[in-house]
Amino acid sequence: MQLQQMQQEIAALRGMVEEQQNRINRLEEDSKDRFQALDSRISQGNGSAADTAAAGSGLSPDENGAQQQPATAAGDPAKEQQFYEAAYSLIQARDFDRAQQAFTAFLGRYPQGKYAANAHYWLGEIGLVKNDLQAAGKAFATVIEDWPQHAKVPDSTYKLAVVEQRLGRYERAEALYRQVISQFPDSSAANLARQDLQRIQ
Repeated sequence: MQLQQMQQEIAALRGMVEEQQNRINRLEEDSKDRFQALDSRISQGNGSAADTAAAGSGLSPDENGAQQQPATAAGDPAKEQQFYEAAYSLIQARDFDRAQQAFTAFLGRYPQGKYAANAHYWLGEIGLVKNDLQAAGKAFATVIEDWPQHAKVPDSTYKLAVVEQRLGRYERAEALYRQVISQFPDSSAANLARQDLQRIQ
């Protein structure tokens, strides 16, 4: 009887180990997908970090920044760009914890600066990679609300829809996907929104 009981316990433990392994495999796949998605964002465009941050908009860093509504913070524009590019280089290095700290520090110093909207956007991307959905949603919403004419608004709206979908708020996600398609029909974000909209319908 003791032997039979031990065999049953061993079988139960094996089942628990297999279940945990399956969960680990799913988490690894999810993490891989998030890293690949961010990697594709980083890989868009060429040139400096500021150029890469403006990728997909067809604008130069100056043009991209010029679309931001808030006034540029007082200070040396060259130093602001260096600060931004240093933070962005940490994303390129996949050092997301330090990149998050650097962009947060950048926004503390240049809250209405030329690259502030981009900084919020990349904080949102980092939040998605780290599965911090609340922080990601807040960052993307800030871009949309504070810089409504910025080139990052289509991507931010799409990413906010992704956040809502991951949170299980499918009606809100669907509304945001439709908003991207309606307001920015020719954007790459709209193409992605159409694909995701078909999946959840």
